[in-house]
Amino acid sequence: MLDLYGFGHLLLSGATVTIKLALASLAIGVILGLLGASAKLSNVWLLRKLATLYTSTMRGIPELLLVLFIYNGGFIILQATLRYFGYETFVDFSPFLAGVLALSIAFGAYATEVFRMAMQEIPHGQREAAEAIGMRPWQIYFRITMPQFWQLALPGLGNLFLVLLKDTALVSVIGLQDIMYHANRGKAATQDSFTFYLAAAMIYLGLTIIITGVVMWLEWRVNPAQRYAQRLNRQSAAFPFNLLKG
Repeated sequence: MLDLYGFGHLLLSGATVTIKLALASLAIGVILGLLGASAKLSNVWLLRKLATLYTSTMRGIPELLLVLFIYNGGFIILQATLRYFGYETFVDFSPFLAGVLALSIAFGAYATEVFRMAMQEIPHGQREAAEAIGMRPWQIYFRITMPQFWQLALPGLGNLFLVLLKDTALVSVIGLQDIMYHANRGKAATQDSFTFYLAAAMIYLGLTIIITGVVMWLEWRVNPAQRYAQRLNRQSAAFPFNLLKG
């Protein structure tokens, strides 16, 4: 790898931080999305309104503003809470924690709509048929609902994760030592902005290609019909050669 004036290993360490930040935000964001989608489809009026307020608000706020608000506001709230309980100790609010909270909240708002549409795509008659043959609720959930749910939600969820990965660059403004943080440091030290920003772009592009491949494999894995069609196509393609061999 290029040395990049001695900053090459720092960019790689920043890539590790970026991956950790993206995965942590994904895990929490998926949970928030599932809860939000369930609330939107709930029969309880209050839950539906709260979920609508959450998605409308978070999708209307820029992610950068959300990062700054949580980092600075979280510090104020944390210090006020400690003072309320009689602690005067200064506690620094972690940039990584602030980034995870901000990105997972934003991701969860978009994932809520993806999950909601996936849930609504599953025909209600399948659940009624499963209940008619005596299947229990947990059997319906794991054997009928979830396989179709993830198959429908994965394409949209994969696109959201790619956006989330690129949004991690915003957290560098609060001091998290990710890819962009070290790229900016290298640019400031050498005045060679093109080289460092190009290197950062190549790292993000490489991560995007890997994630895209993983998402495509997952989509293929949860789609038995696609695997069966591919197997039939391979058999059909090999059929004339099998006759010649015979």
